[in-house]
Order: sequence, then structure tokens, then C-alpha cells
Amino acid sequence: MKRRDFIKKTSRATAAFALSPLWYSCKDRRIDYLFSGGHIIDGTGNKSILTDVAVRGDKIVGIGKFELKDVINVIDIKGKLITPGFIDIHSHTDTKLLVNPFAESKITQGVTTEMYGMDGDSVAPLTDEMRDSWNENIPEYYNFKVTWHTLPEFFEVMKRNKHAVNFGTMIGQGSLRDYVIGKSDRPATKKDIKKMQQLLEKTIEEGAWGISSGLEYTPGSFATTEEIIEVASVLKGTNYPYVTHMRSEGDKLIEAVEEAIQIAKGAGIPLHISHLKVEGKRNWHKADLLFETITKAEKGGLQITFDRYPYIAYNTGLSNLFPLWAREGGTDKFLERLNDKDQLSEIKKYTDDKIAMLGEWNSVLIASIQSENNSELQGKRLPEIADIWDIDPFTAAVRLIKEERARVSMVGFGMSEENTKRILAHPNCVIASDGSAREMHGPLAKGNPHPRNYGTFPRAISYYVHKHKIVSLTEMIKKMTSKPAEIAGFKNRGKIAEDYFADLVIFLPSIHDRATFEKPKQYCQGIYHLFTNGQPVIFDGKRKNNLPGTILKST
Repeated sequence: MKRRDFIKKTSRATAAFALSPLWYSCKDRRIDYLFSGGHIIDGTGNKSILTDVAVRGDKIVGIGKFELKDVINVIDIKGKLITPGFIDIHSHTDTKLLVNPFAESKITQGVTTEMYGMDGDSVAPLTDEMRDSWNENIPEYYNFKVTWHTLPEFFEVMKRNKHAVNFGTMIGQGSLRDYVIGKSDRPATKKDIKKMQQLLEKTIEEGAWGISSGLEYTPGSFATTEEIIEVASVLKGTNYPYVTHMRSEGDKLIEAVEEAIQIAKGAGIPLHISHLKVEGKRNWHKADLLFETITKAEKGGLQITFDRYPYIAYNTGLSNLFPLWAREGGTDKFLERLNDKDQLSEIKKYTDDKIAMLGEWNSVLIASIQSENNSELQGKRLPEIADIWDIDPFTAAVRLIKEERARVSMVGFGMSEENTKRILAHPNCVIASDGSAREMHGPLAKGNPHPRNYGTFPRAISYYVHKHKIVSLTEMIKKMTSKPAEIAGFKNRGKIAEDYFADLVIFLPSIHDRATFEKPKQYCQGIYHLFTNGQPVIFDGKRKNNLPGTILKST
């Protein structure tokens, strides 16, 4: 009897049972993939168990022992670990999936899901001027252009192109301000704030997961605390988070954390701090006060979490060494100020102090340069570049900014190992790369990027669990799976459990990163299989041509 005929001839109660997952599992015992003999770490922090995982379609349909006659593909994973796919809650892949949809440097880390729109900068909403600015900054060899204005239009482009990983996106507070006010440093009027609120509400309805800020970057940095509270307050009671790259991660760290707490409390939403760190040697002693401030906010009823990458160096634009007022109005205005001797003198005072905070100019490594003109300088420290040009390091930095129209990124060695361990081990911390999908060859292999783009998640396991033992392996897996899923709001992801999506990574206990600051473009070792939504993306250590990723939209 066909299922529809069965339903017609039964009572409503029986029909309801016939439509249930139990009836379906009884009727259709087919198992597409059975992962057999591996140690399951389910993502919750529980101890590992030795049993099998069954997948049908895009879902996990059971954990335990199954009759092999019902199984289409048995995958022997004896001696290996099977965990939920890793969730990169702070990623900058964004449009790079349009360059290479396979996201190779991410999938070779075990990543199946990413969150975009971080640091106050999102792919939508865009005015014509904002879209032109995006296109101006996209390297020609990426071979695509931003054609959209709205979030649904962006989603449609991504849906047509397909991709290996799942992703969701935040909406940038800086993008909202740019859309309504532009790049000017002026107070927002009540009318401006109302427009930003309406835009935020609209994009949340369209599928965004919350609001992010990047308060060390223009134009989001021009917003007052009160302005951000008012804009974010439209999310009050929704549990959508306020995710922030704070105004300072160094000299004004504690003040910045207190502001972030004030904003989240004022808006009535959870707080998530991006890439939490104590930057600069003269600030390393502030770690105790940092944790005290976070604990106090928690006791006061605020839901507060944070993420961090497992490295002691950060990655940002070289222009971040220069004061915010110098960057107001966009690149052309910035370059004008650098050409004004009087203003340059004031700029130098600020930059010298920022370098003193880091320790020395040798703490600055040039990661990527967009043009070919100075590409040979990638991977060199600023004093080395200054010697080549026979000038001082500050003048070398200014010259790079001018010649490359500020399209230069840097790696700054500013954090201590001890503080990094403490932050990563904190129960409120999750692992995130703060990096983007790269490749070994092709357009996304350009430059000398931060190794976090290639090695974040395996490094957290091999270096901080196996070597330094800051937390147990099961706790570290939780920081990569169920906890970021909970923070982001992703449903039915981040755990190995029945009816959860089959995002799964199978790897050797000896998994490790290979990327270094000197040679970052090296994939990790130890990933055997990676499944996204029940389809293999990596199988037997080799990338497949499948692109089963989906766009995760908030509800």
C-alpha cells in the first residue's frame, strides 16, 4: 500500500503517527552512510563513545548499531574521531566563495559552517556608492563584481553559484551607518537612527543573525555609545547578539569592554566579543581585570561570550596604525592628510605611541599587498622594508599606504602566550579564525596571509589541547561546535544527535596545523572525511567536487 493511500484509510491519530519521523524510520530503513567503529565526540562536552553514526539524506538518523543490509555505504573509521563539523563563528570569507566555492583552507581544517558580516562590515545593505567602493577594492584577478544592494539579492547570487560550506551573516553597524550617513564623522540625528533601526529590522527579517560592530574602523567608529544602543535596541528580547570588535584591545581595553557591556545591556540583547585579546606588552597585566569585568557583567545577568583564534599575533589593515580622524571620509581624504606635513606630524605621534604599545616596529609584518608593484614586500617586517628603501619604518608605512591606496594588511605580534591560553581556556570562549577561505594556488593564494586562514581549528587541538593541555579534547570540540551554534542561534547544528544536520568531520587524533607566519599557505594534516549536509566534501583526504553548503537564515 502506498503511503498516501495508507493515510487516507486510517484515523487522524494513526495518520499523524504515519507522518512522524518514527513511522518514516520504520518504513524507510535506508542508511546512505554508516560511519563505523569511530570514537564519537558529540560536541556537548560529554566523553567520547565507541559506536556508529547513521546518515540518511542531509540528517543524522541514528547513533548505535545498525543492520548492514539497510546500509548503502559503510565507512570504516576505526582509530579515528568523528565530531560535528567545526563552526567558524567569526569569518571573513564573505564574497570569496564567488572566487573559489570550495573554501579549501576552511574545509581542510574541518569547517562546515561560517558566520559572515563581522567587524561592522556586511555585504548588505549597500547604496550605489558603497557597492562601487566594494568593487574598487576587489582585486581584478578575483573575476567577479558586486551586483547586489540587498541581502536577498546577495543570497540569490550565492545560491546560484553554490558553495562547499554553510554560512549565515550578521549585519554591520558600520554598514548601516555608511548607508544612512556616509563616511563622515558627525552625530546621528533622530531621523538617521530611525532609518538605521528600520534597515536593521528589515535585514533581520530577511535572514541576518544579529548586529556586529567594528569600532576601530571607519565609519562605525564615529558612532557614540548611545547611538549604537538605540540602533541595536530594536532587537531587544530577540536573543540576537551584539557582536563587537571593540574600540580598543590595548591601552583602553577595560573601558572598551565596559562600553560593550553597556551597549548590550542597554539594547537588551546578548553580548559576544570578537577575538578577545590583551594587546601590547604594556597591557598584558590587565588580563585579571578583564576577566573580573566579564564575571561581574555575568553576575549582573548579561549573557556574555567571546571568541579567539589560537595565535599570539593579530591581522588587520596597515591603516589601523593611523588615527581614526586621519581616516575619516575614505581613502582619498586619508591620503590627502598623509601628504600634509602638519597633519602628518600629528599622525606620527599617534602611530609612534601605538608601536610603543606593541613593543617595536619589528612587531609589524606586511601580510598582503593588493597590487603587483610591491608584492615582493609581502612577508617582510617593516624595519626590513625600511632598510630596503633606506628610510625609517614610519615613512615606509606611509609610503606603502600611499602607493597601495591603503590596500595593505599587516600581522601584529602583540599578545602574550600566557594570556592567550587563559582566554582560550575560559568556559565562555569559542574558537574562531577571524580569517577567510584561501587556497594553495590561484587568486586566493595571493599574499602572505595570517596562518589562521589555514590552521586555526587543528592548531587549537594539537597545540593547546595535546601540547599545553589547557582544556580536554571534548571541551575544545564543544568550543568549535555546539557552543558557537548556540551563540549564533543555528538550529540542529553543532552536535552529533538524531535529526541534526549531517555536518561531520572525521580525523586522526594526531591532527595538526602546518601553516606558519613565514609559510602560511599549507593545509592541515589529519582530516580524512568531511561531510556537509550529508554529502562528502573531503573523502579519503581528497577534496570532492560537491558543493552542498546552504545559506542559513534566521527565523
